[in-house]
Amino acid sequence: MSTPAVLAVTDSWTMTRRELAHWARQPVQVVVGLVFPVMLLVMFGYLIGGGKGVEGDYVDFLVPGMLALTMAFGLETTMLAVTQDLNKGVIDRFRSMPMTNGAVLVGRSAADMLQSAASIVVMAAVGLAIGWRVHGSFGAVLGAFGLLLLLRFAMLWMGIYLAMVAGRPELVQAVQILVWPVGFLSNAFTVPSTMPDWLGAVVEWNPMSATASSVRHLFGNPGGADEVLLAVAWPVGLVAVFFPLAVRRFARLSH
Repeated sequence: MSTPAVLAVTDSWTMTRRELAHWARQPVQVVVGLVFPVMLLVMFGYLIGGGKGVEGDYVDFLVPGMLALTMAFGLETTMLAVTQDLNKGVIDRFRSMPMTNGAVLVGRSAADMLQSAASIVVMAAVGLAIGWRVHGSFGAVLGAFGLLLLLRFAMLWMGIYLAMVAGRPELVQAVQILVWPVGFLSNAFTVPSTMPDWLGAVVEWNPMSATASSVRHLFGNPGGADEVLLAVAWPVGLVAVFFPLAVRRFARLSH
């Protein structure tokens, strides 16, 4: 006899397969999601590169920061998918099925995490091609990738909740704009010491800065700092807040 936990996993996997099937029908969207951060990496590495205040090779500093920044990009795809399902009556059809509450959201998040993992692989490959080098151990590198995916997971559930609050696809773009300051007001491109004191303080407290610094540290790249505890605490705290909020809001929308 299936337990509630087994049913939840089975339903979530079914919804994940549904989202992955969309990739085959919308390959351009997937490709754009992979190419956009690569364009930013090349642009900042070659066109705007220089790294004022950065000690060491700027590409080695930039790539880990861009990997962290990539974890904030592309949220609008998931947010739009959630709002479209809500507005097209897809959720109403799921309500009539014997499905675990929240499986739709978990399936959506699982598909997003798979694409995020693919983005990390593509970005790392491009980084290696333009001169980025890793000096950390194999375990440290795996830990760095884990921190990146943890940050994405946190940003994702925050995005899912905000998408349901927005309610309509046309409002998602406005909500997505709020994500950009989080990304660019970080140490992804340069060190906070080159900024005005008040701005540097904001950057230091940005969750993305903790992840970028820790990833650089684990990769053995310049500008790194052992802030792993903070890089874990920030995303875990965000998930602890937004995951239950998202599931609760979805349950209310389902009645």
